[in-house]
Amino acid sequence: ETREIAMQKCKIAAETLNGPCITEDTSLCFNAMNGLPGPYIKWFLKSLGHDGLNKMLAGFNDTSAYALCTFGYCEGPGHEPIIFEGKTPGKIVPSRGPTNFGWDSIFQPDGYEQTQLCGIRRWYQKQNLTSFKSFG
Repeated sequence: ETREIAMQKCKIAAETLNGPCITEDTSLCFNAMNGLPGPYIKWFLKSLGHDGLNKMLAGFNDTSAYALCTFGYCEGPGHEPIIFEGKTPGKIVPSRGPTNFGWDSIFQPDGYEQTQLCGIRRWYQKQNLTSFKSFG
């Protein structure tokens, strides 16, 4: 579903701009919930807050998750967007530290002891942009 949302977002942007465009979308996916909230994380966070997101996983033994960054590129109206994805595995933890980006205080990337997604997010965005550069 994330890819479909990214494709639609990119198509609409290309039509609105009447030209080429790049779009970006970020999702937070819980493995125990088959990828939810995914691209709907903004609305889940707004309705439930950080504590509520943690409570969603209370009935599961699995708190693993992944952050998914999706870039779309479209040459313009009438062209199909091309999608590039970057995935960062981690786990959901109780909220800690400052919240600089929506849900970053509850997502701890694998290999880290802190919720430092902002730096990691930039890393996988860069990986996606490198893929995009290779494409062109």
